[in-house]
Amino acid sequence: MQLQEFSNRTPDVWGQAPLEEWRDRLQSVCGRFNPFGWEKRAVVNGGVSLSNAAGVEVVQVATDVEAVRRDERDIRRDYGEHFFLLVQLQGTCGIEQRGRQNTILPGDCILVDSSLPSNFYFQGRFSNHLSVHLPRQLLLAEKPNDFEISRRLAADDPMSTMLRALVAKMLQTSSGHKRSAELRQLFLQATRQAFAVDVPDTPLCPRDRASGRLELARALVDRHLTDESLTPQWLATRLGVSMRTLQEDFSAIGTTVTYFIRDRRLHLARDRLVEKQRGADDGTIAQIAYSSGFNDISYFNRCFKKAFDCSPKEVVRR
Repeated sequence: MQLQEFSNRTPDVWGQAPLEEWRDRLQSVCGRFNPFGWEKRAVVNGGVSLSNAAGVEVVQVATDVEAVRRDERDIRRDYGEHFFLLVQLQGTCGIEQRGRQNTILPGDCILVDSSLPSNFYFQGRFSNHLSVHLPRQLLLAEKPNDFEISRRLAADDPMSTMLRALVAKMLQTSSGHKRSAELRQLFLQATRQAFAVDVPDTPLCPRDRASGRLELARALVDRHLTDESLTPQWLATRLGVSMRTLQEDFSAIGTTVTYFIRDRRLHLARDRLVEKQRGADDGTIAQIAYSSGFNDISYFNRCFKKAFDCSPKEVVRR
């Protein structure tokens, strides 16, 4: 399938780079994703480039490595606060996440969660795709926010066609353009609709294993992040476990339930403050704090300063 809207991103000839250099570039813009060379090949055909599309980061990843992997250790060392919308331009890419396997072809789209382990398979064949980095909590802040991760949207699916068109338009729009904020919001809403599950609150994983409970707990926190009812006790009740069991599950990844919820809410508030700075959100800092799940402004300011080493006002001023 020829994608005319991305013809300038599918050159006939690609350069080469040492595997380590290609890996360093990938990790600098996408986080801790670890490539493995094909048959001990020390060079990579392709490249990694970062673009600003209406204020959203878009990374082009072209490669012929064997695979790229991200495990729990990588996630703990590199907090995953993004969903990656992948748009395949050339070749094929096999993707495995949450027990689901898909192969995407040119024109296909798929949503990947950077907070979960993932595997990307190339098997030495050339692949070229765009990765649109969507702030996790900003995407989850509005309904529908129950996404079906790692579900392939075929190239001829109308939603896939719409997402590709929006990405192409955003790549032609600077972050300072007067319509960039509206374009970002349109793209977020289109992504929500494209990957929404048919049945809300569908269990995402088994509850009889600690890892399964933890994954479902993360999903429930994301889905109900701004609800006043979201507390550690509410979460334990939804999962059908005791508070002690829930605390032990989170302790295994070096945190507590309370801290996990607060951290997610802080990232949502930061993303909204950035949008305010760009002119896309006209709410006050206090309104943004309240709408992100905080009910004490002084407490919010202290936590924000500690988490991001700057105050909410400094984010807006930047």
